[in-house]
Parts: sequence; structure tokens; C-alpha cells
Amino acid sequence: MQAAATPPSANAWVRQAIARIEADFQRSADTHLIPLPLPGFAGIALYLKDESSHPTGSLKHRLARSLFLYALCNGWLREGSTVVESSSGSTAVSEAYFARLLGLPFVAVMPATVSTEKIRAIEFQGGRCHLVQDPTQIYVESQRLARELGGHYMDQFTYAERATDWRSNNNIAESIFDQMRKESHPVPRWIVCSAGTGGTLATMGRYVRYSRHLTQVCGADAERSVFFDHYLSRDPALRIEQGSRIEGIGRPRVEASFLPDVIDAMVKLPDVWSVAAMLALSERLGRPVGPSTGTNLLAALACARQMCREGEQGSVVTLLCDSGERYRHTYFDPAWRLGQGLDCERETAQIQDLLESGAWPAPLLSGWQLAGELQAG
Repeated sequence: MQAAATPPSANAWVRQAIARIEADFQRSADTHLIPLPLPGFAGIALYLKDESSHPTGSLKHRLARSLFLYALCNGWLREGSTVVESSSGSTAVSEAYFARLLGLPFVAVMPATVSTEKIRAIEFQGGRCHLVQDPTQIYVESQRLARELGGHYMDQFTYAERATDWRSNNNIAESIFDQMRKESHPVPRWIVCSAGTGGTLATMGRYVRYSRHLTQVCGADAERSVFFDHYLSRDPALRIEQGSRIEGIGRPRVEASFLPDVIDAMVKLPDVWSVAAMLALSERLGRPVGPSTGTNLLAALACARQMCREGEQGSVVTLLCDSGERYRHTYFDPAWRLGQGLDCERETAQIQDLLESGAWPAPLLSGWQLAGELQAG
């Protein structure tokens, strides 16, 4: 039986919606690539791709734009549709922005532990927050709400790696290589990023292979997450009961967008060291960065460490995912950190010394896990 044709009025709305998103993209500048001096790592140039400068303040702005275009072109979004997303915060902020751009209602289904600042940011963009106590239930609750409201569940965890065109069009990897062209080491030895959905890692790995660059891609994982273990075992059924303490990255289950075969190495980092790296980097930059950026920094330093041990010089690029302004009352609050078991005054001082002198803290070396092309020891 032949499916009914889409009404011409619906096609017209989709064309207008895509045009609005493309116009918004045309108005936007690319994000900066910031060099971070590393006195303790001679011959290594480290760069931070500053995704906090997007209109919605994080790396997830790129993903949200891609998800909306993907949904529109697949015929999943119609005029008046309610958009539903399961998110720990930043993706929801960005999707709320694009929903408002298209005049669509937006509901974010999030763990109840998400920061107040992110809830306010979603509401500022016109979205509504639906909080759940059990972070593992955000998926089924999002599906239920979308059915109940007659809307569309965007499902970033399934579609992140599919929605982004890894050859061109809003491709962060392409942007990095273009911005590196005039640097002393224009082709990075390593590109490093943490995994929330895994979509950005997939884009990096695919683009590097497509462009035939001699670059390796390293994934960074949080303590309470299954991505690293999945990288080792390839078991898609892995589950844990706890949600990640590093907001925006790490998952309690293996997500469809995480593709271990397109990355060359992984690092699993203790949360207390990620937060310490966040604080140390914030002081070094003179402005606050978010906790996932701390995770990225440590994984980038692991890559730099291996380069130094092998006598290599070159560049490493990682992501500054979002601003720390959203975490003023959480990760930047000593009392909150203490209550979460993330007190890290000593670790922060050791990371500051590591950046300056290259002296590796023994507890970090014994606490992280390395896999793939990164060597232990």
C-alpha cells in the first residue's frame, strides 16, 4: 500500500525551517583554537578548541543543529511538533534554542541532579524541564512523553553519529585541521575528546580516516561510565547503576552513537582528578571551564606523555566543551565538591605542578586506565 503523500504545506514549512537553521549558521562565526603553553612538556603544542563560544555556550550547539536538520530532512518534525530530548543539560540547552528558532515546544528530560544553572539556561531558551530521579530512566520517560504529546523524541544517544556529516557541513574535525594549517605542527599527532553520546568521537575518527591524516584519536571517559569497558570488551549489554558525576559525559549504558572501532585509544579517569584538572585549567586560562574539559585535558596530557616517552614532538588538540559559569554552584563550590566525594585541593595543586614542570602525580598514574595505542607504565 502506497504511503500518503506529504501535504504541500508541510513541505513548505520544512523548507522554511531548514532555511532558518542555515541562516542561523551563516550568522555564526567558527570557534577559537586556543594554544595552551605546557612548560613541562618540551616539544609538545597543546590546543583547546573553545566550543563555549557558541550561541548556546557548548559543543552541543553543533550536535543540536545537526539533529534538527536530520529530523527535518527525514520527515520526523512537523509544524507544531513538540520536541523531546533526554539530556544531562548542554544538549537540551542547544536543542531548546533551535526549537524556539522554529517556533516548536521543547521538553528536556533530565536527571534531577542536573545543575540549576543548566535548568535556567534551558528555560531561558524557552524550553521546559522534566526531571527524573533515576538517571537510567531518562530514555523511556522521553519516549513516553513524546508519545503522550504527539511529538518527536530527538534521541541524541542514537542519532548523534548519524546526524553529523563527518565529511563536511558543521564538522568540528574539518574546522580543527583548517585552523591548524599555519601552526608549527599542522597535523595533530592526537585529537582527544570525551564521550557523552560518542557522536563527536565518531566524527573525529571518521574524518581523520576519510582525509588520510596521520592523526590518532583518543577517547576520554569518566569514572562512572561504560564506554571504556565497552572499548575493551565490545559488549553492548554493559550497564551500571550509577550516573556519571562528570556532567555531560559518561553513560550508564552503551549508546548507539559510540563507535569504538573509529578511535585509536581510550583513557578512563578518576572523577576527582577530572575536577582537579578543571580547576587548574580554569586558573591557567583566567576563566572557568566545565568538568568535562578537565577530563579532556588529562587525556590530552596522557597522549603528550607518550609522545615525550617516545621522543616525539608535535601537536595535541582537545576540546574546551563549555564554560564553567554553569557550574558555579556545583563543581566550583568547595562544599558541594566535599559532599560529592570530589574534594580535590591536593590534586589541583599537583595538576598545576604537572602543567608547569611535567612531574606526574603517582596517584593519577595508578588511578587512570589506558587502552589501545596508549601505553601503560
